Amino acid sequence: MTQILEARKGNTTRQMRRVAEKEGVSVEQIAEGLVKGTVVIPANRYHANLDPVAIGTGLRTKVNANIGTSTYFPDIERELDKLRLAVEAGADAVMDLSTGSGLDIDRSRRRIMAAATVAVGTVPIYQVTIEAIEKRGSIVEMTPEDMFEVIERQAKDGVDFMTVHSGITLESIARLQKQGRVTDIVSRGGSFLTGWILHQGKENPLYDQFDRLLEIAQEYDVTISLGDGLRPGSLADATDRAQIQELIILGELVDRAREAGVQVMVEGPGHVPFDQIEANIKIQKTLAKGAPFYVLGPLVTDVAPGYDHITSAIGGTLAAVAGADFLCYVTPAEHLGLPTPEDVREGVVAARIAAHAADLVKGVKGAWEWDLAMAKARKALDWDKQIALAIDPVKARRYRKERNPEGIVECTMCGKYCAMKIVAEHLGKPMEVC
Repeated sequence: MTQILEARKGNTTRQMRRVAEKEGVSVEQIAEGLVKGTVVIPANRYHANLDPVAIGTGLRTKVNANIGTSTYFPDIERELDKLRLAVEAGADAVMDLSTGSGLDIDRSRRRIMAAATVAVGTVPIYQVTIEAIEKRGSIVEMTPEDMFEVIERQAKDGVDFMTVHSGITLESIARLQKQGRVTDIVSRGGSFLTGWILHQGKENPLYDQFDRLLEIAQEYDVTISLGDGLRPGSLADATDRAQIQELIILGELVDRAREAGVQVMVEGPGHVPFDQIEANIKIQKTLAKGAPFYVLGPLVTDVAPGYDHITSAIGGTLAAVAGADFLCYVTPAEHLGLPTPEDVREGVVAARIAAHAADLVKGVKGAWEWDLAMAKARKALDWDKQIALAIDPVKARRYRKERNPEGIVECTMCGKYCAMKIVAEHLGKPMEVC
């Protein structure tokens, strides 16, 4: 029984109660969101050590971190370290994007599932294509049975949400070919399926047999994350016909998922100019009837390699203010190479800053109270409390320790010319929390 079906029956589950407690809202609000399809709780029934999280309207904007092995860096221990750092930095979910041999992917995923207390997502088509190369020598020789076998295998392992590129169809590819693009397709999963569709001359099985996908998702309560295989990979391609055509298809698939009692969210761009971000969110929310929106960035410029955690945080803030519910982090290594553990940490913190900045505007419970507490601690020069309240207390503590002599009340930026102290003295106000 999925969370949606339980909510429709008027039942409250352990997961609903837990996320309501974490959000500071009523269980009834969570259940109502599940019934409407505006809230999801990615919680596979086989992910035993999961502390669930809710994603959607009226809730805190959530952050995802991507981890996973690659052909050049196959060490799962390194990825488990990234998992630990991501969770410590405040990630609400992680996606295992491991590549390599099929057996290695299974082992990596199972190690991650065993260690993760946060929701875990995957992109099953990665493993499908790698196994197809190993078994048949080519990506384009994978079969529909290969796809659904891997999806069910991952569901049995406890994966909480899966990205499936069901909107890559003969029709949407035709739109892409007719219009043309600068960067064509940058989604790895989207490129795999496009190659298969064009080679085979057949419809995408993840679209053509979508009901079969829903049956698996319902059995394990896997949340379907409808992937944006045609997301723009450059500002020049943003909000084009191919992107919108795919989104129209995804909106129709949202309806079908809800009818089947399957939790569903929609993924979005990508590289988008700042002035187009709000429109992108509004279009998605309209076409997908309020389904939770999971965005990568968006990145607001193409020219900042090494700093794309910043370009994505700028776009992510506006996207979340406009209605996006779930931000996929981008690290400083984006477009350059596999992120290090420290890159993962930096990416999570940048995305959390974007999410919180949006939550202040969205009126999420507790957001303003957090900032007010920090303001009062700064007024009182209460460094311990400032560090405790910081979104990244580890970095704040290090900077304070390394850059200020022991026992200094102020900081070395202003020293005896501290504005807080001077004004307090002249106003006759004590340096304490009001």
